[in-house]
Amino acid sequence: MTGAAAGMIRLEGIARHFRMGDQEVRALDGVDLAIDAGEYVSIMGPSGSGKSTLLNVLGLLDRPDAGRYLLDGADVAALSEPAQAQVRRTRIGFVFQSFHLVARLTAFENIELPLVLEGIAPAERRRRVEAALGAIGLAERAHHTPNELSGGQRQRVAIARATILQPAVLLADEPTGNRDAGYAAAIMAMFRDFQQVGTTLVIATHDERAITALGGRTLHLDHGRIGEVPA
Repeated sequence: MTGAAAGMIRLEGIARHFRMGDQEVRALDGVDLAIDAGEYVSIMGPSGSGKSTLLNVLGLLDRPDAGRYLLDGADVAALSEPAQAQVRRTRIGFVFQSFHLVARLTAFENIELPLVLEGIAPAERRRRVEAALGAIGLAERAHHTPNELSGGQRQRVAIARATILQPAVLLADEPTGNRDAGYAAAIMAMFRDFQQVGTTLVIATHDERAITALGGRTLHLDHGRIGEVPA
């Protein structure tokens, strides 16, 4: 990486197209976007507008068909898959709408997984995971598998796993969707803590609570094109 501030994002002419039968769907159609390090950006748009595709491109889970994706000054879209995987593990956290926890692993083991993949020593892994479980209020549920946890508890485990390596960028897909006001406030308080230590936050949401909780900038995505919503 260059000397650019950690978490700085630049998209230049990003396009991602799909075939559906005999039709071409332009999920992203020449997106230009700049997000500064430590900034909070919420992305709104109707179903099918391209929000998930944009998050997947930002999370290096999908390759664009055209354009450049600069993370801290380096074109990460052009990296090999192994190199992208390394960036994905160490610099980007992703909180999925469906959590994507490993069903056979406990909460402790799910959070620990990124540390294992990075070769962190067992004693240090235990220290970090126990601290993370305490921070999310689930120390007593450490050895429960996902099917033994509530939906809210599973989401907190997913957030802890996504942030255990202290990524520069945190992406979240509808983190407060279908949740009551108290729960949504607790989730956004967690994100506020990450923002306060300089994490760049990009959240796709329909929830006005998520948009107003941290301030920041709101973007609107529709038909693969993006625009800024006036404050």
